[in-house]
Amino acid sequence: MNYQEFTEKVVELLRDRMGDEYSVRSTEVMKNNGVSYTGVVMMREADNMSPTIYLEEMYRQYCVGTDMEKIVDGIVELYREKVQNVNLDMAFFEDYEKVKDRIFHKLVNYEKNRKLLEDVPHFTWYDLAIVFYYALEEKVLGSASILIHNSHLAMWGKTAEELYETAEGNMRRNMPELLVPMYRLVEEMTGLKMKEAASLDMYVLTNQAKLNGASVMLYSQKIGELAEELGTDLLILPSSVHEVLLLPDDSEHDFYRQMVREVNETQVEPEEVLSDHLYRYDRKKAKIEEILG
Repeated sequence: MNYQEFTEKVVELLRDRMGDEYSVRSTEVMKNNGVSYTGVVMMREADNMSPTIYLEEMYRQYCVGTDMEKIVDGIVELYREKVQNVNLDMAFFEDYEKVKDRIFHKLVNYEKNRKLLEDVPHFTWYDLAIVFYYALEEKVLGSASILIHNSHLAMWGKTAEELYETAEGNMRRNMPELLVPMYRLVEEMTGLKMKEAASLDMYVLTNQAKLNGASVMLYSQKIGELAEELGTDLLILPSSVHEVLLLPDDSEHDFYRQMVREVNETQVEPEEVLSDHLYRYDRKKAKIEEILG
């Protein structure tokens, strides 16, 4: 079976398995940078939301010989795990006072998300865009979030500026910045001890959650502190939507620009690519600027 036939078969088997109480359908979910995933949604009439179970990995399992019934078993088990003991009543979302404390912002690539940005409140920041999301409690659906659309603002009677002010305050309180020398990160990943000299004065900047951490650039104090400590402007490399890399600006911009492009093409998941551009923290101006070229 090709992927479309596989999806249709999964939906058919799930309808038989779940019975008339559930409506089962496939859906296309647009992620960051225009990346699209196919998922399946199972909902009862009383539900107003449900987790989406993505099928790409399931199809890979099928292609290497996993039985369809076993795949469906896995989908049902995953669904029940996600919704067990969870209240899926989202009526509270209509009340801004009940959601405002979990509204955050993140940075995405402007050009890659141009169509999406037509429907969501945003602010441009060089070649990027600041967008907003509501983070569900981890006990609800893991680290799931709801991207805030223009329709939500209309429902709440709020402006994009008010949304930004709310998100910025929440970021500073609940997503504090984290600046880590690269060698320490390598130690965490490998378990090997490295000499500090091996860091080459490269640092990782993200937030404590290490999720959508590139937006720390918008409110970071540690960038300026590091620039003063090193006595130099800082080059900022967009590693992904989750973090950026900082290092002294040695003017080798073409080299680093090519490096960022190659890493984005070969190492970063398409939906997690932030930008191919470079940025600089100007120590004298105390400001981040885009490096054009």
